[in-house]
Amino acid sequence: MPDTLHVTELTKTYGALHALDAVSLSIRTGEVLGLIGPNGAGKTTLFECLAGVLPADAGSVHAGGAALDAHARADRLAYIPDGIAPWPAQTIRWALDFTIGYFGGRAGQRDAIVRALDLEALLDQPIGTLSKGQRKRTVLAIGLLMPQPVLLADEPFDGLDLRQSREVAAVLRAHAAEGRTLFLSIHQINDAARVCDRFVLIDRGHVTAEGTVDELAALAAARGVTPAGASLEEIFLALT
Repeated sequence: MPDTLHVTELTKTYGALHALDAVSLSIRTGEVLGLIGPNGAGKTTLFECLAGVLPADAGSVHAGGAALDAHARADRLAYIPDGIAPWPAQTIRWALDFTIGYFGGRAGQRDAIVRALDLEALLDQPIGTLSKGQRKRTVLAIGLLMPQPVLLADEPFDGLDLRQSREVAAVLRAHAAEGRTLFLSIHQINDAARVCDRFVLIDRGHVTAEGTVDELAALAAARGVTPAGASLEEIFLALT
C-alpha cells in the first residue's frame, strides 16, 4: 500500500524545549493510524504542525515525492482539535450544512454520519448547550464531512461512554474501509487497539516506535523491555 504522506524530521522548539525533535513517520492510504504517548509528549503539537495551524521550525511533509507547504497540506488534511465547541450559538444542523456548503464537504454522507453518530435528535440544539460527549460526536461529524482525504482527530473518544466509544470506532473503521485515511491521537489503549491498524509512539517530542501491534511487540521483546506475553498496555508503556 503506497504511503499518502511522509513526515521527515519535523521539529518545533520553544526556547530550550523541543516539543517535536526531528519527528519522522509515514501515513498510509486508507489506514487508521494511532498516535500514542503520555501527556506532554508532543501529540497535539505534531497535529498542529501537520495541519499548518502551527509553523514548524524544520522538517518537511512529502506526498508522491513532492514537498507540501502549509497551503498544500490544507488541501489534504482536515484537523479536529480536542475540546472545542465551534459556532456555539448555532445548531448542529447549521454546522453540518455550513461544513458542506462552505468547505465543499461530503454532502452524500451527511445523513449516514448523523445516524451513525446518533445525532438525529440533537440536530436543532445549539452546540454550546451540548454535553461533552454530544459535542465530541458533533465535532467528529464535522470532521468526517470535510472533503480532505486525510483526517487528523485529537482524542476522538474523550467524553464518550463504552457503548459510544464502540459505535464511534465502528464509524471510523467504516470510513477507512471506504478509503478515508485517519490519524488519531488516542489516550485510552483499549480504544486505540479497537480501531487502529498501526501506531506511532511518541515521548518527549521523539518518535520511539512505529508499527502494527505485532511489530511493536517484537520490537519491545528484542529490546528486552517486556516479558513474554506482555499486554498491549505494557508494550506501549515500555516503548514510550
